[in-house]
Formats: sequence, structure tokens, C-alpha cells
Amino acid sequence: MAEPIPISAVVLSHNEAGNLPRCLRALRDCAEVVVVDDGSTDDSPRLAAECGARVVVHPFVSFADQRNWAMDSAGLQNDWVLHLDADEVATPELLEEIRRRLPAMSPGSAGFLARKVMLGEKWLRFSADYPVFVPRLVPRRGSRYAMRGHGDVLAAEVAESVYFEKPMLHHNFSKGWAEWRARHLRYAAAEAARIRTGLPPVSLRALLAADRAARRAAWRGLSYRLPGRPALRFLYAYGLRLGLLDGRAGLRFCLAMAAYERMIDAALRKPEAAQTP
Repeated sequence: MAEPIPISAVVLSHNEAGNLPRCLRALRDCAEVVVVDDGSTDDSPRLAAECGARVVVHPFVSFADQRNWAMDSAGLQNDWVLHLDADEVATPELLEEIRRRLPAMSPGSAGFLARKVMLGEKWLRFSADYPVFVPRLVPRRGSRYAMRGHGDVLAAEVAESVYFEKPMLHHNFSKGWAEWRARHLRYAAAEAARIRTGLPPVSLRALLAADRAARRAAWRGLSYRLPGRPALRFLYAYGLRLGLLDGRAGLRFCLAMAAYERMIDAALRKPEAAQTP
């Protein structure tokens, strides 16, 4: 039997009884699995414990705050931390790649993971812009997170960005379309608040940056300066990125993401005091 992968896997949860077992079963080869629960009222804590995870409770403020609290206060036992949400699943191939590459990673580096967005059992290979990388494997004593709009990013640049080839799965629609819409209304309010604070200047250097995460952020910033963004988002995903090849699922996803852009526009039109991220 192989030795456990020497990482602490941290999973964020709030009423995730439908997602947690799938997420946690995939992490059985990790040396430690900790679920940070935001006072769930369903069976999430019990299911997490049955899957062998240690459950700690901490009120949710933001994704960044929850991940930082876990590294600072949850008593993690390993030097490296793999951060997941309950609707994400680390594939066996990804975990084996982490096992293989971890010894060569310096304490000043961070691992960026690509997510396959799933609609049911369908991988949205084209329409979801794969691969989009997120920083999820970080040293416990090193990098911390900060919120940028509704998403969490590393608060400071790292010495080396390590991009992993194998993906994790993101079951972004696992709670149904009504929950997806309610969640994205909150995300839109947070994104509008970020835009109000002022976007960084657009530079050709940033748009062509070698670092994928920095390059994507620059293009996203540019998109906020363009008119007709919802339609452009649809045309980009469905046409330019060949989302049409994902079939009906791809069409539905592209229409949903265009709707999200309209949510952001609507949030920007509201008085600032009315924003509730």
C-alpha cells in the first residue's frame, strides 16, 4: 500500500450533504482531510465524519477568509494544503501528479489546478474555457488568500507558479439551476463592488503575460470596458471557444454565463449602498 500523500486537504462546506461524500471519498489517499463547516443544518457534518474527515466549524465570511482561517487555526498537520470546495473532486490522476511533483516544490511556490466544469456528467470541454487555473495547493506557512470580486486569489505573488496537468472536476450545477442563479446574484454584487473600486489599467504586457492567471485577469479587466458584454461573452464561449461542440449542455451553459454578465450590469446600476455581496 502506498504511503499517504503528505498534504492536508481542506474542504469548505455549508449544507453540502449531496456533494461531500463524492468529494471526500476521492481524498482517501491524503494524509489528512479537514472539513471546515459553516454551521450546516443538513447531514454534512455527520457524512464528513463517516468519510474519515475531521470536522471543524467556522462562520463563513468569504472563501479567502475561510481558507486562511483553516491554515492559521484548524491545527493542520502537514506543510502543504490542498484547498477544495465541496462541489469539487480531485481526480486520482491529479493526486498522483501531486504526489510525484510535491517533493520538488519550493516553500515559496504555489500549485495551480485546472477545473473541468461539469453539467451533470457532461464535461463542458469547450464552452467553459478549459483550462482555467486556480491556486489551490499552497504551503501552510506561506501564501494567504484575498478576495477579488467573488473569487479568491493569492494575496501576494509567489516565487514560482506550478501548473498541474491533471484536472479536478467542478460540479458547479450540482444543487440545481435555482441555487446556481441565487449564488451568481451574490457573485454579481461582489463583482460590481470590485469594479466600483476601480479597475487596473489595461496594458499589453499584462494581456500577453506568461503567467496564465495574470493573463486571464487582464483580459477579464479589459472585458469590463467593452459595451455589450453579455452578448460578447456568449459569442466568445459558444463561437470562438467552440462551445457549440458541447451540444445542448454547452448552449445552456453559454446562455447562463451571458445571464451572469447581465446580473453584473444590473448590480452596477444599483445604488452602491444597496449592494449585498
